Amino acid sequence: MKSIIISSNSSGGGKTTTTLGLIRALMKKGFDVQGYKVGPDYIDTAFQSRIAGKASRNLDLFLMGEEGVKASYSRGEGDLGVIEGVMGLYDGKGIDSKYSTAHVGEVLNLPVVLVLSPKAQVATLCAEIEGLKNFGKVNICGVILNNISESYYKLLKASIEYNCGIKVFGYIPKDERLSIKSRHLGLIQSSEVEDLEEKINLCSEYILKNVEIEELLKYFKETPKYEDNFHLDNMKIKIGVPMDKAFSFYYRENLDLLGEAGEIVYFSPLNDRELPECIDFLYLGGGYPEVFLEELSENKTMLNSIKNRLNDGLGCYAECGGLMYLTQSIDNGNMEREVVGFFSGKAVMTKSLQNFGYASLEYEGLKINCHEFHKSCVTSSEEKVYKLTKDMYDGSRKEWNCGYEKNNTLGAYPHVHFFGNMDFLKNLLKRSYKK
Repeated sequence: MKSIIISSNSSGGGKTTTTLGLIRALMKKGFDVQGYKVGPDYIDTAFQSRIAGKASRNLDLFLMGEEGVKASYSRGEGDLGVIEGVMGLYDGKGIDSKYSTAHVGEVLNLPVVLVLSPKAQVATLCAEIEGLKNFGKVNICGVILNNISESYYKLLKASIEYNCGIKVFGYIPKDERLSIKSRHLGLIQSSEVEDLEEKINLCSEYILKNVEIEELLKYFKETPKYEDNFHLDNMKIKIGVPMDKAFSFYYRENLDLLGEAGEIVYFSPLNDRELPECIDFLYLGGGYPEVFLEELSENKTMLNSIKNRLNDGLGCYAECGGLMYLTQSIDNGNMEREVVGFFSGKAVMTKSLQNFGYASLEYEGLKINCHEFHKSCVTSSEEKVYKLTKDMYDGSRKEWNCGYEKNNTLGAYPHVHFFGNMDFLKNLLKRSYKK
């Protein structure tokens, strides 16, 4: 497969819209396209999956390690791969470029296209591009300009190609119809954007008209098939996974592994009356339970079904929104409603992010890299079982405890990619049982 990386100088530079538009434009030209996302993001991968019609995959060096990133990349299928970066090109875990989009570009040896949304700049933009070109070892092969007028584009193209000696592939004009709304954890989920197809079709038409696709295709680089040692034996179990607007934050590779361990049975806490009767294990991923709180709280039969099954010993792993759902209640700032009530205490939405970013956790002798990103906190009398540490930018270290264990259920805020510690997943699946 031939691939390229789409990056920018910062978040909000137009990476997501451009990536989605490019995927759709390439599909219109007859290519089978695979989407990827650098970093731990769930929402952008969901957008890509919807547009490409196949599961997008994460590439996160901190969570997955180099072997995990290469394995995830090689699981992609298609003629072309389009990899959306995270934040700015060199922004990673800390004050250097480690674990950044540029770092992934080096590991996979792939070129980068910069998507830039300039404003009131000409030569200064060229200075910025030169800085990005020379700061690291990554191969920046060209630029796509975003959210500008045709006349401004012509001026910038001439200036960039003259001053930077780098290809300007084209531009996407300013059009408010292309914008995608945000909420407290980033973009609104793809499942909630009713006119997403219209937005991305429009963007793809702009790209087909204003970007030199044939020239861009020359820079897509062929990659080898990397070794993939991340697999499980079939345990012949059935694993329940909630999947709807309230719960949808799952790494594709985590689901791949669970699918190897047994059969995944998807269900909806919003719409189904009870847990699937046949399951041996429950994986409650993250999402937006606080946004759909009223609907979740009104589904009493589902709440009771989950609580009764967990009290009866059903094995369960709950992350972030899944943990919130298992408490007695959620307070989203406008209302407080009862939820499952398995763990004591409640989840309360906060005005600022709590323990945002990468960290490392220790649990039963296992050390696992993880990621937290939530505007809520849980107060509970349950004993905390995770020890977490985070290296701060000033050289200090932050430590805290999190995670609750009760009966056969483990629930915590940190998101874990199973490629980062396969023993942790095996430990979780030992909680499975058949009645």
